[in-house]
Amino acid sequence: MKRVFFYLAVLILLGSCGSSGNGELVGVQNRKPYYQPTPFGMAYIPLGSYTMGVGEEDVAYALVHQPKTVTIAAFYMDETEVTNNEYRQFVHWVRDSIARVLLGDILPEDYLIEENRKTGELYDPPFLNWNTRIDWKGEEERDVLEELFLPEHERFFRRKEIDTRKLNYEYYWVDFQAASKKDFSQDGSGEAGSLANRPQGLQDRSVYVRKEVINVYPDTLVWLFDYSYSFNEPLTQKYFYHPAYDNYPVVGVNWKQATAFCVWRTQLKNSFLARKGGTSNIHDYRLPTEAEWEWAARGGHDFNPYPWGGPYTRNDKGCFLGNYKPLRGNYSDDGGATPIIVAHYPSNDWGLYDMSGNVAEWTSDAFDESSYNFTWDLNPHYQYNADENDPAVLKRKVVRGGSWKDVGHYLQVASRSYEYQDTAKSYIGFRCVQPYLGRQKDDNPAKASHIYKR
Repeated sequence: MKRVFFYLAVLILLGSCGSSGNGELVGVQNRKPYYQPTPFGMAYIPLGSYTMGVGEEDVAYALVHQPKTVTIAAFYMDETEVTNNEYRQFVHWVRDSIARVLLGDILPEDYLIEENRKTGELYDPPFLNWNTRIDWKGEEERDVLEELFLPEHERFFRRKEIDTRKLNYEYYWVDFQAASKKDFSQDGSGEAGSLANRPQGLQDRSVYVRKEVINVYPDTLVWLFDYSYSFNEPLTQKYFYHPAYDNYPVVGVNWKQATAFCVWRTQLKNSFLARKGGTSNIHDYRLPTEAEWEWAARGGHDFNPYPWGGPYTRNDKGCFLGNYKPLRGNYSDDGGATPIIVAHYPSNDWGLYDMSGNVAEWTSDAFDESSYNFTWDLNPHYQYNADENDPAVLKRKVVRGGSWKDVGHYLQVASRSYEYQDTAKSYIGFRCVQPYLGRQKDDNPAKASHIYKR
């Protein structure tokens, strides 16, 4: 018994000799400081408060933008809409990842990473080896990759092309909305059990994990079915893939595809950081909330109707400040008949281009005419994850900014519109945001007097 007490005393003594901050509450030590760099191609949008929905002319008397004062946390936002060439990087990544999976069956040593060379740990499933370039014309590869191309009876002029119907991106996400719901089913309140699954989640969190399989190729036919009796075949054939349109905003992308792009962009960056030995992941890229979009579009001008701050769509020299439809039947008076190259017009005071005009933009919010009345005044957001079997009214997502084919009313920063989440249009694109980790940029917590220094 004495021996047991002796060992306990030794353990207590050894524990007290560790790095314990001399008995003070100092937190976990030797953690690497984190600095959040400005993401490439993004502008910083500061923390702030503004009156959401003010300054808009309700020409349709829709009453869908009752003004309210809200506060928005700091974040980063793409300076321009995502371009054709940027979205094409996503499409090519999906294409090449599918090709590597196919080639992994015959050449696993070249296209797959099946074990950790340092520890010998086997990966199940294996990782894709991006260091090996795909030999699309190789003798062994050619027959395997044939599966990715259009079957012969669907080809014309003997052109061998990728079957875009097979470019599916698979990802998983956590349904935090479902995780936050309480289970009242036992007390007779009648809440749906499929949503009120918090008790199950405390035992098995997989009930919150959702799987998505999204075809990523833009719908190039939008140029035809958006407009009857209009000759838009050249845009259908060339707008997405021809290098002449590389820096034009991508269109024909529905809300689900835009969301998948944000997920992929996050994974792309985190994978790069992991290869460089990083230990901290970035915050997720995502679509902006409706409130974030309007705050960013205003550029610090609270009560003005347009991103450039003034009440007019022309500057003092008579030049148009955005790409829209200024006159009946006259699309080209502002310099562009259809979408034009991004950043052609001046930015707002926060460095954001084309927040009004060129193409309208998806947000992450579900559309409800009265959402201003029931959302909170701190980072307001109305989210509804519609299923395929839900009625169409529940699949509406907020679209902001107006486009090249819209009249000036829709260019106002407070104007609201919507489109269905599984619908693509020739006048809707998107841009991404990334939350800022902390209060404001350039905060320096090391200056705080209570920080313990060894």
